[in-house]
Amino acid sequence: MRVSVFQRAMFWRFPGENRIDMIFRVLVIVVTCLAMVSSDVYALTPVGLKANGQTNPIGTSSAPLLSWRCEVATDSGERGLYQSAWRVLVASSPELLSEGTGDLWDSGKVPASRLSQVRYSGEPLVAGQRCYWKVGCWVTKTPDAANGANTTDDTPTWSGVASWEVAPVTPADWKGATWIDDGQPLPENDAAFYDLDPAPRLRHEFVMSKPIASARLHIAGLGYYTASVNGERVGDHELDSVWTEFGQRILFSSFDVTEQVQRGENCIAMELGNGWFNPLPLRMWGHRNIRKSIETGRPRAIACLVVEHDDETQSVITTDGDWKWKPGPTVFNSVYLGEIRDARLEQTGWDEVGSEGSGWKSVRVVDAPLEPLTPMVTPPIRAGKPIDPVAITSPKPGVQIVDFGENFTGVPEVSLHAPAGTELRFRFGELLYPDGTLNPMTSVCGQIKGNRKLADGTVVPKGGPGAPEFAWQEDRYSCRGAETEVFRPKFTFHGFRFMEVTGLPESAAAGFSVDDITGFPLRSDLQSTGEFACSNERLNEIQKTTRRTFLANVVGVQSDCPHRERFGYGGDIAATSEAFLMNFDMSGFYAKTVRDWADAARPDGNLTDTAPFVGINYCGVGWAMAHPLLIEQLYRHYGDASLVEEQLPVAMKWLELENAGRKNGLVVKGLGDHEALTRSGGPVITTAMFVDAARRIARLSRIVGREDDAKRCDEMADDAAHHWADAYLDPETGTVDDGSQTRQSLALGFGVAPDASRDRIFDRMVSAVEDPIELKHPGGGKASGAYLTTGIFGTRMLMEQLSANGRSDLAYRIASRNTFPSWGWMLENDATTLWEHWAGSDGTFSNNHPMFGSVSAWFFRWLGGIQVAPDAVGSDRISIRPQFASGLTWVRCSHKTVRGLIESNWRVDGESAELEVRVPVDTTAEIEFPAGTLAVRESGVSLEESAGCDVLTPGRRVRVGSGVYQFQLERTP
Repeated sequence: MRVSVFQRAMFWRFPGENRIDMIFRVLVIVVTCLAMVSSDVYALTPVGLKANGQTNPIGTSSAPLLSWRCEVATDSGERGLYQSAWRVLVASSPELLSEGTGDLWDSGKVPASRLSQVRYSGEPLVAGQRCYWKVGCWVTKTPDAANGANTTDDTPTWSGVASWEVAPVTPADWKGATWIDDGQPLPENDAAFYDLDPAPRLRHEFVMSKPIASARLHIAGLGYYTASVNGERVGDHELDSVWTEFGQRILFSSFDVTEQVQRGENCIAMELGNGWFNPLPLRMWGHRNIRKSIETGRPRAIACLVVEHDDETQSVITTDGDWKWKPGPTVFNSVYLGEIRDARLEQTGWDEVGSEGSGWKSVRVVDAPLEPLTPMVTPPIRAGKPIDPVAITSPKPGVQIVDFGENFTGVPEVSLHAPAGTELRFRFGELLYPDGTLNPMTSVCGQIKGNRKLADGTVVPKGGPGAPEFAWQEDRYSCRGAETEVFRPKFTFHGFRFMEVTGLPESAAAGFSVDDITGFPLRSDLQSTGEFACSNERLNEIQKTTRRTFLANVVGVQSDCPHRERFGYGGDIAATSEAFLMNFDMSGFYAKTVRDWADAARPDGNLTDTAPFVGINYCGVGWAMAHPLLIEQLYRHYGDASLVEEQLPVAMKWLELENAGRKNGLVVKGLGDHEALTRSGGPVITTAMFVDAARRIARLSRIVGREDDAKRCDEMADDAAHHWADAYLDPETGTVDDGSQTRQSLALGFGVAPDASRDRIFDRMVSAVEDPIELKHPGGGKASGAYLTTGIFGTRMLMEQLSANGRSDLAYRIASRNTFPSWGWMLENDATTLWEHWAGSDGTFSNNHPMFGSVSAWFFRWLGGIQVAPDAVGSDRISIRPQFASGLTWVRCSHKTVRGLIESNWRVDGESAELEVRVPVDTTAEIEFPAGTLAVRESGVSLEESAGCDVLTPGRRVRVGSGVYQFQLERTP
């Protein structure tokens, strides 16, 4: 039996203390401890209350999903605690809630299930209604909490109070608000789209005659808008409204403007940008005009301001025909080409009471539906931590090059002083030419680089009528001549590290410094949930670079790159989603992504290559599979069962369509392992992807009880796998087709390989990793040692399969490599974000592409060893499987799930190692110790003696519940 320090201290007789005094002291301690056991030790406090994934939202659905997590109330060290039951109270006032009354909903005591969310099921709610809620929970020490067992009494531990407010959810809830715009016609021909077209400003004055208790502004703009009340900006969102399939879904925002609306006269104002609703008719790659595939029109807006007064009456101000509009100083704006602003046209105070002046005209009421309006539950786009430039150089007269030190997505803010009418130009790029001038070519929109010469000698713009010869990112600013003026674009964003400034007068250029410039990253406001660090500094830099790349590519959609295309490609998502999920809270963002895919589905049910749909539809299964993949991952990580129910019919319809198109049992259309260094396409890959998708949809079908659909999906998968094996697998040698890393790894990773051949397929994959191969690359010669030739799918699968099959040593050598092809090669060549191609590029490929970021998932899953189990529901089951790679002496790894923080930290010292594991409440973890003959102890005792450890395999594998565990590992002779 283990004797703790606390036990020894209890029975230690202090100097001068007689035996009676000692016994009395011990009795006091025992009684205190018993009291703790009956209350505090087992007490769990519900925390982190959210409605639809948001904390106290003021604009959400009328029946939100409610979630919380439980934390131990005291630092008792108690292990293995689970929520056994819960009770939710929802009230119309905080007072009722404090009295224990849920007049809107009292769920009663409900046995806990594995789901981490519960749907509000109380009284019907209406737009604007405020709901206050709290949750109480009971605790058990058995993972089977569904029986509602309670080890204490019938009094739960209650959370603090949270709230939500119901947004407008029907057209009637908008109180007569209408879409409005400036009434100007769209250009009659494509070339005219490139003419100056000022962004309209809209305003409306109104009077509030009563004291104001609260005010809420619900607002959407197509494409982008900014809003203000009485001259003060509303909210901190950027580039609202977020890009969606606008004909199907428009996400509006809700803001608390109580402090901005005043009794008496008021002014509400907006400025509108083109965004994704009115893009230019650029012929990307010389032929693709996305205007032909998306919902378009003049920029427009809708708003509903609801003001509640102290006397419980309500005033409503909406967009209608009484609003006025006037052209603003932003005379041109494009999501791709940039923004032009003439500050001389600025009207100071235009958005304040009494400043309407002349030139204002009546707006046009747009006959557009309100049905697509949906409360925004995805994280809004916000400005991140400012980035200060590291240097300014002048490679030639009149040219300033600003180096921000890292590649990022966002906008510059420039303070300057120059004579009125001075036109400054700002161009953006990822690289410099050898002479120090800007190289913008890796970020030119749609590869529109130079004009095209026809057979008859006629020169035409590659980008279409009116398009510039080079579609690079550029802003222009004409000064008004103020002593200090500040330029920051409103309706565009750029992907860049370097900014070229031209047009500065010589006197202004002489004083131009880094202090005059700030970079503002723009991205969906994802909350960080993962941290990884280790003793290998190169891996740490790869992790930082990957996260920087990820954050640069989430401006409303998960994009392929933040400049050239900006589209939500499914292949990039399928390759990196697990890495995103380990690093950030993706619950709201990926739920939007799933719905984007459903909204973009073609009439026959086909899921396309991108969402929103921009006309690209040739990549096939590997890109469309992002839809069912994300649904399952959201269920495993966050417990979102309602999304499974909602979206499964979409996935099933797509799968049936793909199945019907098979030829000779194989899926013959679609891209393969994008950007692999060896042959990477063909049915050998697309069929494997189909098998993976079919089995995934089968699992989703079983989650919601659709067994017939599940069996149908399994039959499709088995039949396709059978034809695949006949066509491509040599069962004797394990060689798949040509035996490349891509083919071997995807056969294993997508689960198409028959069980009997998996070992041989793996051995052949290892040979493909180690055998020297001739590759064209910057250094010349052969790639040798542990290297990879895989593309975006094969890279993820190769690293995963090596580690899952006991060869993390090879995976670690690949990750640590600094010669071509590798992540280290990128870093050696000054990369601050990941490249689109292993070899890099100075004119074709993007230098800011997330698709090779799957390595970050490998850091978490295999070096840290934190894996959300395949059968998890809301991260309730975790595997901890750290790998002690040779040469790596320590790892610190953590991931915050919906149930709490998981940690896996280890350190190796010679033949000894320490592993610290933290498991949150409501979670079961299986810990598998690294391979090798090891003697394992926990907190100084054997695993069999350790409280909370259920030994599954002696010395190798244990199951634990919540708590902190300290394992000591020793290698034995």
